[in-house]
Amino acid sequence: MRAPVPSLIYLDTMAMTDPEPFGRFFLPGPTEVRREILEAQLHPMIGHRGKGMEELMSRIQPGLQRVFRTARPVYVATASATGFMEGAIRNGARRRVLSLVNGAFSERFHAIARACGVTADRLDVPWSEAHTPAALADALDGKDYDAITVVHSETSTGVLNPIQELTAAAHDAGDIAVLVDSVTGIAGAPTETDAWHLDFILTGSQKALALPPGLAFGVAAEPLLARARANPGRGVYFDFLEFEKSCAANQTPNTPALSLLYALAAQLERIDAEGIEVRWARHAAMARRTWEWVAEMRELGIALTLPVVERSRSPTVTCIALPPGASSAPVVAELKKRGFVIGAGYGKMKDTQLRIGHMGDHTVAELDTLLDSLRTVLRP
Repeated sequence: MRAPVPSLIYLDTMAMTDPEPFGRFFLPGPTEVRREILEAQLHPMIGHRGKGMEELMSRIQPGLQRVFRTARPVYVATASATGFMEGAIRNGARRRVLSLVNGAFSERFHAIARACGVTADRLDVPWSEAHTPAALADALDGKDYDAITVVHSETSTGVLNPIQELTAAAHDAGDIAVLVDSVTGIAGAPTETDAWHLDFILTGSQKALALPPGLAFGVAAEPLLARARANPGRGVYFDFLEFEKSCAANQTPNTPALSLLYALAAQLERIDAEGIEVRWARHAAMARRTWEWVAEMRELGIALTLPVVERSRSPTVTCIALPPGASSAPVVAELKKRGFVIGAGYGKMKDTQLRIGHMGDHTVAELDTLLDSLRTVLRP
């Protein structure tokens, strides 16, 4: 039998339910989305190959370029960021890739390269450390690599890799494309796509952009497009040449998630009103407040630690190591009872760390409310 269809009365009741107050959801992604941005998705459907779609994309594109700090077109895909990670490999790698691994998502980038049939090696550093240009230069010296993969802000560890310096080291070593996952970087951490000569950089909608999940964004430099043209195995869905043509026509190469595009247009207006540099500064202020709070907790006798040295900490997500013998699960569960959501550690640090995603549209004041509640959980 078919499942019963919800009645209109039931749907109306759901729509009228008072929303939870904003500023309680601090996962490292998806991040919290403002009510008015969610409601922007209620615009009616339009033909996605008509003039209305072209007008919508022409509104969206300049705002995205300001976020990415680029004069190049910003690709918009109905996909998770993983799609553009695969697209980066299929369009931008020729023979052999070096993956810079210092966490779960940089490890994933390496796995994607191998799954695409490319020879891929790893340059590993411990999970709470950042990669250095000197070590990268040594690893590239005399080797036949034509691309590197690197994660800008490693969400699993809260490490920010110095992608400007790493890109310079890679380019100094030869014709090497730099493929950057900036899923928790873009719109939260300073990023200069053009000025830093990044070959390809990608992000997803559900992190510092503070949108619902379901969209991916990417920027390809001209040299990367030359590689794509020479690669007959670049695939179909994430063919960057098709994205280029579609961007020129204010279109998307495949059926778009139209409702999410309405939300994107509304959120880009909010970001423009704030200013991207002001947005970066707000994220930095939230990160500093979290670090200060850890120091305050230590003064109260709660032996929390920050595993990442200050110069390598992400401004969008902080990982906090719990005292020896403590477990993250009961802390996260008790905080949820009080109306707040944060993350446990990721992967091998799941049980021993907490992760706070201070990104998107959150403020220091909202973060302080969360930290006050977390203080009472850790020190009843």
